[in-house]
Amino acid sequence: MTTTSPDTLTAAAQRYLWMHFTPMSDPTASIPVIVRGEGAWVYDQNGKRYLDGLAGLFVSQVGHGRNELADAAAEQARKLAYFPVWSYAHPGAIELAERLADLAPGDLERVFFTTGGGEAVESAWKLARQYFQAIGQPHRYKVIGRHIAYHGTTMGALSITGVPSIKTPFEPLVPGAIRVVNTNPYRPAPIDPAEAIALAIEMEGPESVAAVFLEPVQNSGGCFPPPDGYFQRVREICDETGVLLVSDEVICAFGRLGHWFGSQRYDYQPDIITMAKGMTSGYSPIGGMIARPYLVEPFLRDHSTFLQGITFGGHPVSCAVALANLDLMEREGLLEHVRANEGTFRATLDKLRDLPIVGDVRGAGYFYGIELVKDKATRTSFNAEESERLLRGFLSRALYDAGLICRADDRGDPVVQLAPPLIIGPPEFDYIEQVLRTVLTEAWSRI
Repeated sequence: MTTTSPDTLTAAAQRYLWMHFTPMSDPTASIPVIVRGEGAWVYDQNGKRYLDGLAGLFVSQVGHGRNELADAAAEQARKLAYFPVWSYAHPGAIELAERLADLAPGDLERVFFTTGGGEAVESAWKLARQYFQAIGQPHRYKVIGRHIAYHGTTMGALSITGVPSIKTPFEPLVPGAIRVVNTNPYRPAPIDPAEAIALAIEMEGPESVAAVFLEPVQNSGGCFPPPDGYFQRVREICDETGVLLVSDEVICAFGRLGHWFGSQRYDYQPDIITMAKGMTSGYSPIGGMIARPYLVEPFLRDHSTFLQGITFGGHPVSCAVALANLDLMEREGLLEHVRANEGTFRATLDKLRDLPIVGDVRGAGYFYGIELVKDKATRTSFNAEESERLLRGFLSRALYDAGLICRADDRGDPVVQLAPPLIIGPPEFDYIEQVLRTVLTEAWSRI
């Protein structure tokens, strides 16, 4: 490409770039092109500024344009740009693993690195299956996830995912994935959601179930927080049945809920944590899982090997960036900042409840969903055609044009999701509320 004019960038994107989870049926559709970021704001190819209300994709904890993270990457690349952690180690991977073990809850200490969240979930299911084979329980291969929960797009992670619309094109998937009700507080299930897990394990047979995969706050569907005592009861159920509890914290770790890990906020002990996104604030790709020592023990004898590996897992540059990111978060007190400001953020979003289209506001930390309804009294949602017109026909573009990047989503009921950089405060909260109020008011007038 010989020029980077705004029109040339857009035309090249339309012709050459295959975007993720993006309809491409209209080749003339305008594609937003983001060219730089500063703090909580990003700028498009025409110089227009937008508040990054989704932290990229639940990623940019410390905001954009942090030179110390770019410098950490450059310094490491000059020293050792790449070497694998297959039979070798390098200082960055060692130091980061030790640092994460220190931050993780309880006795979680052994870190397996990947390049992203889906690979972390895939690795966790593989670990569960190979662990049970190693201890003489080879029939334990099944996993339990929740309705509408998203865990990734690799074939194993997709099998655990509970969003039918993104699964059916790839069936048959990996066998053994079972779904139970989620913890939607606005549309509660007729059964206690923790006891639903116990019932599923009983129905499948405990001797066949390897693990339960749960997010601290479920993302897909619109930020479902757990009810009081939920995770404590799930931990009891897993202990009683010998099933592993996997806390999928690809979104909820690294300050999103005001703690290093979401399981710390809700006071439960996972057997495995999966993580990614905020570990580097998006300045370089990384992911991984942390396991308790007893899960590693079978691989420490008889020349055993965990048969999983990823070329760029534990990449030296990504490890250096992650360490610098954790240093920055500690130095600036971002976890404390989230805890101190989440009440104000929630109260600001709660103002939107006076709009007829807003049915619920829910979430925790800097992670919220606003559910949209067409009848507040009955909590009646929009049908598929109405949701398509509301979200993709109007809201997504209107919010962007108004200067706010967020997610208008209907993998469950229609919601607007917010997960801004952890550096923002009341002025940005007010900006978000004002944009949402204006755009949602117009959306209601169009229905």
